[in-house]
Amino acid sequence: MNKVKILREQKNLTQIELAEKSGISLRTVQRIESGSPLKGFSLSAISKALETEPENLIFEREKKINTERAKLINFSALAGLVIPFGGIIFPLILTSKTHDHENKILGKNIVSIQIILTAILSISLILIPFVQKYFSIKTPLFIYAVTIFLILKLTVVIINGIGLNKNNDLYIKLKTSFL
Repeated sequence: MNKVKILREQKNLTQIELAEKSGISLRTVQRIESGSPLKGFSLSAISKALETEPENLIFEREKKINTERAKLINFSALAGLVIPFGGIIFPLILTSKTHDHENKILGKNIVSIQIILTAILSISLILIPFVQKYFSIKTPLFIYAVTIFLILKLTVVIINGIGLNKNNDLYIKLKTSFL
């Protein structure tokens, strides 16, 4: 049972009464009580209506989140080691088919990192022939770039997998996801 429902019942309020008292819709109250994240105006309005601090209503999702789907999405990024753009395509498909809000956010973060890594490799592979020609380097630099990319991709997947196992969160992620 979540904190909003507990406090609402302690105050002997129905969902309709809470909706009227807080100024938000009944449907929003129902969504919040069924587990949707509480934030922004809804958080402020409900905390005032229930006469409590907003911090008291924020869900303790770290304890209850099931990250099995996010672990699968993270693991699927390894397809990029064998299939070009597989590190983006497979995690993106799994993320789009995920219904759990928390795993969808984790999946989007995983895909965002993979897009950036792939973009860096692509740009590097485009620039390497020009660098080789300009500096008259005979060694095929693209082999080094691909090797570094593969090691980096593997490292990111392993570190994020450890983070999902220990904290139910990613260790390596962007501050804001662009997906």
